[in-house]
Amino acid sequence: MKKLILLSAAVAGLALFLSGAGINDSAVSGEKAGLSAFQQDTLNPYQKANENCFSCHGQKVYEFTNENLGRTVKASMCNERIIDRAQFYDSNHRSFMCVDCHSDGYKTFPHPGELRMEQKFNCIDCHGGDPAFEEYRFELIEEEYQKSSHYRLEEDGFSCWSCHDPHTYKTVTRHGGNVSETIMFSNSICLDCHANNDRFVLLSDGRETNLISRHDWLPRQAAHMRNVRCLECHAEVRDTLLVSHYIKTKEEAVRGCNECHSKNSLLMASLYRYRAVEERKTRGFLNAVILNQSYVIGANRNELLNILSLIIFGFVIIIISVHIFFRIINSKRKRGGA
Repeated sequence: MKKLILLSAAVAGLALFLSGAGINDSAVSGEKAGLSAFQQDTLNPYQKANENCFSCHGQKVYEFTNENLGRTVKASMCNERIIDRAQFYDSNHRSFMCVDCHSDGYKTFPHPGELRMEQKFNCIDCHGGDPAFEEYRFELIEEEYQKSSHYRLEEDGFSCWSCHDPHTYKTVTRHGGNVSETIMFSNSICLDCHANNDRFVLLSDGRETNLISRHDWLPRQAAHMRNVRCLECHAEVRDTLLVSHYIKTKEEAVRGCNECHSKNSLLMASLYRYRAVEERKTRGFLNAVILNQSYVIGANRNELLNILSLIIFGFVIIIISVHIFFRIINSKRKRGGA
């Protein structure tokens, strides 16, 4: 029912925009939008409708007609309200109309002031209970999130969008390709708040943070931050989820070396779980996937070499046993002959 309502609203919105919105053709040009002709034709059938929003929210400076003054006025768009067209049409939500998620009241300009107070959708509002997204287990993500230290900040304004901007968010970890890209992408989400005091103070009672000093106990700090995600130490590892959303308190964070630097490394159940099976097939090493990323004790074990060493050891035992057997037989013959 919910999808039907959204679809109906989308179709109605499209018809309204195409029939009488008066969109400037130059504003929807591929050159201005930063999109190729292919992207314009295939990514979103509602691009012209969305341009009614992007004509203002897609750039730092926008123009509007001030009816009181009777002239066109230029104004600066607030940085938090600027949406990059190219990033949006490369994001997970690229096929949506703006008014699928935002109130229809935004079709009117100037926007009614009370719309700023409207409640925003969360991920579970759209993705929960949807068979199309069942494999990503959004319901379990929601359960984990509600146990997370982040969830305690909801009353202060924290939400899914604090980490996953719906206008630009694009999954990387889900595909498990380039590990370095996954690390950089994941850590950038954390650093966007925890290394940006302008944002961090909004949810921390004015307290600022310094990640370097907070991690001064960590040996080779820079190397760790380049080669592992914040999640490896700060999130609960769950085999049933691609990415854990249960962010633990700082007191519960991993601080021991053995948790990662061992043959049973936590990294095999988190960061490298997407490539571990394939790497074992192609290279034979138990933890082969992490050999070229970081030094982990026990990671250079090879199952084939283990089997070969056992076979060689078995042959040596057999040869020694046969040798001892014949020595005993010869000894008995000599004593019998004497």
